[in-house]
Amino acid sequence: MTVSLSSHAQDTIKIGLVNETTGPNAEAGSYTVNGARLALDEINAAGGVMGKKLELKLEDNQSTNPGTVLAFSKLFAEKGIAAIIGPIRSTQTQAASPTVAKAGIPTMIGGTDPSLTKVNNRWLFRARPNDSYSSRVIADFGVNTLKKTKWAIIHSTDAFGSGGMNALAAALKTLGVTPVLVQGYTNNSQDFTPVVLAIKKSGADVIGTYMTNSPDVGIFAKQLKQLGVQAEWVGSPSVVTDTAMKLAGPALHGVYGIADFTPEASAESKAYTAKYKERFKLDPDVYSSWAYDAMKVLALAIGNAKSTEPEAIRKAIVAIRGWKGVEGTYNFDDKGDGLRGYNVVKNEGGKVSFIKHIDFKD
Repeated sequence: MTVSLSSHAQDTIKIGLVNETTGPNAEAGSYTVNGARLALDEINAAGGVMGKKLELKLEDNQSTNPGTVLAFSKLFAEKGIAAIIGPIRSTQTQAASPTVAKAGIPTMIGGTDPSLTKVNNRWLFRARPNDSYSSRVIADFGVNTLKKTKWAIIHSTDAFGSGGMNALAAALKTLGVTPVLVQGYTNNSQDFTPVVLAIKKSGADVIGTYMTNSPDVGIFAKQLKQLGVQAEWVGSPSVVTDTAMKLAGPALHGVYGIADFTPEASAESKAYTAKYKERFKLDPDVYSSWAYDAMKVLALAIGNAKSTEPEAIRKAIVAIRGWKGVEGTYNFDDKGDGLRGYNVVKNEGGKVSFIKHIDFKD
């Protein structure tokens, strides 16, 4: 059943949200709803778009691929949906991509698998940088700053993890490094002992990870400590999510990550952090920040287009240049990618410390 997060349904512009309200990623989903709701309330308080208030229509995907397809189908069946904020999970977006392409409604996504915007689906637009950039930052920082060359790549076997693994292996190759171990695992694993033992046996002095779900990060981190693995760790954004850090505790202290959102990266991210903490009494992370930016981008595009027609919105999104969001400065290309940079951060005693931001031109 579609849940409306606005009490004023008449004469509104409807934005759909496919979200992990239930299932193993429900906590992350709650952050996503917070970010989207905060943006929506700010937009409406400023007068809305084209003189109309935005209305958020939420569909639960139950943290699954089939649930994602069903959630999109329900939103597409509802009259008047102007655009949709889709999932942050690449594998969920991959599953629903044909449905989105058939419906022809602009959809903002948070999945970072580079292929998602290159599969002949002109209706997907990414509110995060893709992993062709994250992999280059992970590789460069690990090799040139940490001076580590014995790499173990640990990755989920889903679309996100496999895409990230391939991208990281390619980025390391350009730096003259061949990983000593490449090991996949299945999402929602409860025991990473075989993976950790393989790392230990490989002699790796640095671990690069593309792990989809924060609970998996927590279990993996604890088992690394329990089995005495001392390697440095440079991970994808899941290693510095609030959920992962709460679950892992001290086991994640000292770990490096790359993050498209971190509170200290810019004036925009600092302001957003203050607003989010005041509103929700929580620290924001990428699950909330990307949804906040996605809502703002859609509102900007609809306003610029002066229309809720799909083609007009699409044209307005790809025309956005130099728009500063909390995730970075957006310059969309015709494939739907808006960002090309990542922050390098470190977990210092349970707090994320900003090290530097790296942007790419292509």
